Amino acid sequence: MPPVTPPSADVISAGLALVRERMENACARAHRDPAAVKLLAVTKVFGPEVIRAGYELGLREFGENYVQEMERKAPIVADLAGARFHLIGHLQSNKTKKAAELFSSVDSIDAVKLAQRLEAEAKPLDAMIEVKLSKEETKTGAGEDDLPVIIDAIRSARHLKLVGLMTVPPWSEDAETARPYFARLRELAARYRIPELSMGMSNDLEVAIEEGATWVRVGTAIFGRRRKP
Repeated sequence: MPPVTPPSADVISAGLALVRERMENACARAHRDPAAVKLLAVTKVFGPEVIRAGYELGLREFGENYVQEMERKAPIVADLAGARFHLIGHLQSNKTKKAAELFSSVDSIDAVKLAQRLEAEAKPLDAMIEVKLSKEETKTGAGEDDLPVIIDAIRSARHLKLVGLMTVPPWSEDAETARPYFARLRELAARYRIPELSMGMSNDLEVAIEEGATWVRVGTAIFGRRRKP
């Protein structure tokens, strides 16, 4: 993947402050405790210096899309005590071994086979199931009908801890279009007694929080758009 121009520390600081303010305001409107909503900083495509800059500003949870990209970054950020990395992109079954080594949480499990392969690595991992709630062909995730068997596979595993559900609604400039997808994910989590909901990104995090998100995944609003040098 081609390199992108890293944002300055000032840009990151300003973006992070604004995102935190947006999260607090959304929680206030929804009568929720701001501590109940965690921020996952999406650092995909950016270099390890951006992770380090975010860490200096207090970020500890980082989202990456690609196993190979994280493999390149990992040695450079290995000294960041308490930093946790989440795989939020689609995981291919032939990369489960490396994913288990690199990540603390795999948030995009969408098949029993993936859960079984991650479990076989015998490393403690938080696990989220990615649920596909739209009909978009480009979206990945498990269908609603597949959820029970995937949930059973993770809950019966010794090394995987099922913590949440994740979804990506169809993108729209109108954040309200995402609301039905977020509401549906909340209903599914309640049905299967799953505590965490990872939903909402830079353009729709307020709607996600109003619908019960416990994680919002934010990249652009903190780090700016990914621009080639």
